[in-house]
Amino acid sequence: MMNEERLQHRRRERRRRRNRRIFKLFLVFGLFSFLIFGGLLGYGIYQIMDVASDSQEELDRGDSSEMRMEAVDPGSDSISILFLGVDDRDGDLSGRTDALVYATFNRNEGTVKMTSIPRDTLVTIPERGEDKIAHAHAFGGTDLAVETVENFLDVPVDYYMKMNFVAFIEIVDALGGIEIESERAFTEMDSEDNPDAISIEEGEQTLDGEEALAYARMRYDDPEGDIGRGSRHQEIIRAVIAEGASLSSITSFNSVLNSVNDHMTMNMSFRNMLSLHTYAGELDNIESLHLEGNDLYLSNIYYYNVLDESRNEISNTFREHMELDEDDDDEENSS
Repeated sequence: MMNEERLQHRRRERRRRRNRRIFKLFLVFGLFSFLIFGGLLGYGIYQIMDVASDSQEELDRGDSSEMRMEAVDPGSDSISILFLGVDDRDGDLSGRTDALVYATFNRNEGTVKMTSIPRDTLVTIPERGEDKIAHAHAFGGTDLAVETVENFLDVPVDYYMKMNFVAFIEIVDALGGIEIESERAFTEMDSEDNPDAISIEEGEQTLDGEEALAYARMRYDDPEGDIGRGSRHQEIIRAVIAEGASLSSITSFNSVLNSVNDHMTMNMSFRNMLSLHTYAGELDNIESLHLEGNDLYLSNIYYYNVLDESRNEISNTFREHMELDEDDDDEENSS
C-alpha cells in the first residue's frame, strides 16, 4: 500500500513538472506571437525587422516541408508553426526541449488550433528509434525535432520558433505588469520553485512577471482544473495585448523585443511575421486540443504514451484546419 502511494505521488509530481513547463512555453509564445504581431506592430516595425533578421535560422530541408507539395505563404495560405521551449539558461538553445506546442493557423477563418506535446511522450525518432520526444532536439537540433513531430502527428511543420523560458518574466515586467481579475486567492511557487512564495489576491489587481507566471501555473486550487487554467492563459494574453497597445508601454517596447531576441531562433522572415498580424485580433478563436494518453514504464523509465485514437483525431483536425486534402496525401505517398 505504501509503495502504491509513493508511486502515485511520483506520478503527480511528474505531471506537475510537465504541465509547468508546457504552461511557461504557451505563455511565452502566446505573448511573442500576439504582442509583437499585435498592438505594438505599427510602432516597432523596424525594431521587429532587426529581431527577425538576427534570429532567423533556416532548416536544412529548405523552406518547404516534405509533406507539402510546395512552400506555403502565411500571407495567403493556412500554415503551421512548431514552438519549441529548450532546456537551457545560457541562450545557446541546444539542449532538450522542455515542451513543444504545435499550432495551425487557418487563413480564411482567422482561427488557431494548438496542442502541447509533453516532453516525455514516447515517439520514434528517425535513425534513433523509440525515445522521449524531448531528446530529438538534443540528438539532432531543430531539424530532427521538426522531423520527429511531423512523423508523430502526420502533419507538416511549416515554420518553427524556438526559445528558452527566460524571456517571460522580463516581457511582463517590461510592460509594467498586466491587469487581471482573479476569481480566488491562492499561493503558488515562484520561478525558482520556492513553494508558496507568490500570493495572488481575489479580485482585480496588477501582476508583475513573477506573479503572472504564478497566476498561469496554478491548477490544484482551481476547481475547474485544466479548464480554469486555460481561461487564465487567455486572460493573460488579452491583458498583455491591452497593455501593449497603451501609450505607457511604448517606452518599454525595445526592452520587450530585446528580451525575446536574446533567447530565440526561427525560420520566419520579416514578411512572414507581418502576415501573422491577421490573427492578433482573433483571440476568441483559439482552440486548445489535448493529446490523451497514459503513464508507461519501460525498463523503469517513465514515458507518456499517447493513445493512437487521440493522436489520429488531432492529426485529422489539424489537417482539416490547414485545408490539406486527399490530393496532398496522394502526393506524399507517391513521393
